[in-house]
Amino acid sequence: MTPHPAVASEPLLRLAFFLGIFAAMALWEALAPRRKRRFPRKSRWAANLALLAIDVAALRVLAPGAAIAVALAGEAHGWGLLHGIGAPAWIAIPAAVALLDLAIYFQHVMFHAVPTLWRLHRVHHADLDFDVTTGTRFHPVEILISTGVKCAAVAAIGAPALAVLAFEVLLNATAMFNHGNVRIPPGIDRWLRRFVVTPDMHRVHHSVDYAESSSNFGFNAPWWDRLFGTYRAQPAAGHEAMAIGVDAFRSEEDLRLDRLLIQPFLDTPGGYPINRRGAAVER
Repeated sequence: MTPHPAVASEPLLRLAFFLGIFAAMALWEALAPRRKRRFPRKSRWAANLALLAIDVAALRVLAPGAAIAVALAGEAHGWGLLHGIGAPAWIAIPAAVALLDLAIYFQHVMFHAVPTLWRLHRVHHADLDFDVTTGTRFHPVEILISTGVKCAAVAAIGAPALAVLAFEVLLNATAMFNHGNVRIPPGIDRWLRRFVVTPDMHRVHHSVDYAESSSNFGFNAPWWDRLFGTYRAQPAAGHEAMAIGVDAFRSEEDLRLDRLLIQPFLDTPGGYPINRRGAAVER
């Protein structure tokens, strides 16, 4: 089967969307910031974007186009639920995007629930400010595990390759959007979060308070949090006053690239968030 032209040009398409959305969010943050920065951009952005570059290089070397490749193999061999029931493309594509989003929601919950996975994922949470680059800041080992989970989900769902590409682009776009340090009028935010995870909704998830960071796990659709009881509308201290990050990593030194790469291997105090909801944080 000849892949769709968009699938064949997947790397360039994803890069174009990334650059365009990143530039738009960075400009929006400059013009209408939601919170005052604790640290200047240069002290965080260099490390966060360098970590992104390492992630991209690791994927291109170890698992180039893995999810798309699995989807194409699934189309050729009839793997997965949607192929098994013979769903037409107009049903299969939106259904696959929704089911992949649900899979990523559960994966995110597990990265908070399992201690070893939390050590990897806390690199993302340990950012001491919250902006568009936070949405790109993940440890390379987490990215590789996430890719494996995504490939398994693609095979089980029987996701068409075009749906996988659409989901990948959407996930990257919403990750930058919902980590943006941008001001959205409250009325518009309340309307938007019926359909998409907004920055104010996701910022609660980055609270240093474990009871708050154990909520709002969604990246794309906001419905999963409401459905599974993990939705929290606002932080207790308000968005301007709330503390961002992880209690064990509070210094500017912890923002350096070398510290981000070794952070999962450091023995630190505290538990892992999802098992500490409502409990006092260990110091």
